[in-house]
Amino acid sequence: MGANSWNGRKKGNTSVIDKELITDVESLEAVTAKTSASPEATVVTPEAPTEPETDVHPQPETEKKAEKKRKKPIGLILAGVGVGAIAAGGFGYHYWQYASAHEQTDNATVVGNIHQVSSRIPGTVSQVLVDDNQLVQPGQLLVTLDPKDYQSKVQQAQAALQNARGQAQAAQANIALTSQTSSGKTTQAQGDVSSAVAAISTAQAAVKEAQAGIPAAQAEVQLAQAGIPAAQAQVAQANANLTKAQADYNRYNSLFKEGAIPRQQLDTARAAYDVAVAQKNAALQGVEQAQARLASARVGVAKAQSQLAQAQEGVTSAQAKLAASKGGLQQATATGQDTAVKQSQYEAAKAAIAQAEASLKDAQLQLSYTNITAPSAGRVGRKNVEVGNRVQVGTPLMAIVDNGYWVVANFKETQLNKMQPGEAVEIKLDAFPNHPFKGRVDSISPASGAQFALLPPDNATGNFTKIVQRIPVKVVFDQKSIQGYNSRITPGMSAEVTVEVK
Repeated sequence: MGANSWNGRKKGNTSVIDKELITDVESLEAVTAKTSASPEATVVTPEAPTEPETDVHPQPETEKKAEKKRKKPIGLILAGVGVGAIAAGGFGYHYWQYASAHEQTDNATVVGNIHQVSSRIPGTVSQVLVDDNQLVQPGQLLVTLDPKDYQSKVQQAQAALQNARGQAQAAQANIALTSQTSSGKTTQAQGDVSSAVAAISTAQAAVKEAQAGIPAAQAEVQLAQAGIPAAQAQVAQANANLTKAQADYNRYNSLFKEGAIPRQQLDTARAAYDVAVAQKNAALQGVEQAQARLASARVGVAKAQSQLAQAQEGVTSAQAKLAASKGGLQQATATGQDTAVKQSQYEAAKAAIAQAEASLKDAQLQLSYTNITAPSAGRVGRKNVEVGNRVQVGTPLMAIVDNGYWVVANFKETQLNKMQPGEAVEIKLDAFPNHPFKGRVDSISPASGAQFALLPPDNATGNFTKIVQRIPVKVVFDQKSIQGYNSRITPGMSAEVTVEVK
């Protein structure tokens, strides 16, 4: 392009200016005045021949207008700069106030409880009852393993337990039977020994008593023999009294009939007669009793002699029983040792019962592990199990992510000067940039993140470079602010956290 055109305020006036650098205001005014005075004048480029230019003297009014045009843009610029400076100062002041009362970091992520679901026993998957991202409740059945092998083990454990209980019952019955038998035999043997000793003493006393009874019985015989003559004398006296009473009665009866005596005398005679008859009968009975006492005394002598013989025989028998009882006592003592053996067998049977019960509980527990349930409420994630899979102990099957999430913000250690638990927090998630959430500072980590690393740094070396450390801060959400977003917020989301420090 050979030339630049400049449009003035008058539409019909066009000036062509030589392609020449104008370095000062005076040159610009001269050119402007020239174009205003002669609208048809042109400025020819160096390639074209030029004609001598005539001097142009601008009018005073033109100079004033040009000066006003020159001053007006400079004032506007200065005014704009002033307004901008005031606005920038106000913004800077407010930002300084905001920054002094807030600490901010974008090194933050949402963290939650991720429960790994795995098998506690080896087995084959028979059912998978959930899908990815499905909402589950605590204890809800997720996966079932084939239970046949474990059901068989439970049945075996139950049979072993029943067998152990049967053996224990038999051992206990044997203990009771043996104990009772031993106790009975011991008691009986001890009783027999005591009875035998007592029988010996009784028999010996009976011998002595029998020996002492023979003289007494013989004395009774002699006394009975001596009593017979006296009884016979009483009979004779009774006969004489009876004869006299009978004669008196007959005489008084005759006199009464003749009316010589009163009735009273006859009755007296009659009573005396009856007494004499009774005395005779009594005397006769006395003779009989004396004879009977004699016979009895003789029997007593024979009995005493027989008792003596029996007592002597009883002593011999009691001594034999004492010997037998001592033998029975020794046998009963041996039976007591058998009871101790049976007791040991019973203790072993009880131990077998405890072992069988433990085996049964373990088998039932293993059987219950075939039903894999949700450890908590949440949503299923990273499901990698299908029907027919063979799983081992600890094989991860899926994960349950619950709704208990929070934010871990890694602040610089220089930002923690005024930060305290309980302070208000504004949380912005990258997934929801137009919806800020509210929360509060829950706690500050007891150590920096580097200290929990697999290989923590060791600054006790020759070369040291100071690096500002990051301290994890736990921030919990305000439940009201996350309403409607509970199921949309997930662990791992990036966040920007601003803490209002006091």
